[in-house]
Amino acid sequence: MGGDMQLALTHTRGNAPSTSTSTEHGQRRRSRQAGFTLIDMLFVVALIGLLASMAIPGLMRARGAAQAGSALGSLRVIGSAELSFAITCGLGFYSPDLPTLGVAPPGSVEAFLPTDMSSAATFIKSGYTFSLAGTALPGAPATCNGLGPGQSTPGYAAVADPLDPGAAPRFFGTNSEGVVYQHNATLSLTMPEFGSPPIGSPIQ
Repeated sequence: MGGDMQLALTHTRGNAPSTSTSTEHGQRRRSRQAGFTLIDMLFVVALIGLLASMAIPGLMRARGAAQAGSALGSLRVIGSAELSFAITCGLGFYSPDLPTLGVAPPGSVEAFLPTDMSSAATFIKSGYTFSLAGTALPGAPATCNGLGPGQSTPGYAAVADPLDPGAAPRFFGTNSEGVVYQHNATLSLTMPEFGSPPIGSPIQ
């Protein structure tokens, strides 16, 4: 009887799983799971990098197109301001600079240009730098908004240069004839106050 019980206990202990063996299996399983998680993360990171490299050029082109469209709009606003100045305040002559267009004529609460476009000789807007210049005519009359005799101009030239030209830059310029031109280099040194520039093409 005692021998049978000892044999049964011995048989039971032999069939019972070892605690150390179960622990080793659990560690191996967790190790494999951690390895799969790291591989998955690396795959996701690589996929995100690939998608970003494909999307960034398109986003840059869209951004450049939006900035160029805004620059064209701003140049046309400057041209409209100069025309309004010449008709209502300059007796047929134009403003030689942006700050003069920021001075309202008598009896008006609004200037020819808003403050953000006329507070300095140049201004930056939507990724472009804008400037305006004109050659004063000694015989020009005084203007209604405070410009003295001989300071207004018979013509003007305004240009817009991108801050970041990029791979396909678009530079713009216009003058007293109201036509906007574009080129792949700055028009600041070639845009005349009258007529067409020697470089660039008109935008219809």
